[in-house]
Amino acid sequence: MSSANKIAYPLTIYYDASCPLCATEMNTIKAHDVQHRLTLVDCSADPMADDAPAQAGIPRAELMQAIHARAANGVWLRGVDVFAAAYGAAGINAMARLWSYPRLRPLWNALYPWIARNRQLLSRLGAPRVIGCLITIASRRQDASSPCSDSVCAPK
Repeated sequence: MSSANKIAYPLTIYYDASCPLCATEMNTIKAHDVQHRLTLVDCSADPMADDAPAQAGIPRAELMQAIHARAANGVWLRGVDVFAAAYGAAGINAMARLWSYPRLRPLWNALYPWIARNRQLLSRLGAPRVIGCLITIASRRQDASSPCSDSVCAPK
């Protein structure tokens, strides 16, 4: 969709918190969200704590098949677009660029549905630990290369 440039915050992410892989990734991203741009909603809970998807005609079953997000300006994202926007919102720019990179988008768009369908199996195989480490490494590298600390930026 590439509407990441049209995102207004907060970005509300609807994810399957019953999935260890999903929960680890979203909670790790949220832990880096120092500007409070992200709101997480567990779509595995019945009833859900938010009725915006139902009002938009998105059934809970569809939310459980693929990650969705709704921006404050009403823009809806699904799948790969959610990851690019979430990582960007949390300031984990290396991961945001990875998910957004035009030459990789066809791969991500093809791979993500398989990952979503097999997320519980991938969780049992240790994927949550791997994704948690990848996010931590990406955020540390960014922090080490950033001229900013404690929300104050030093001149170059």
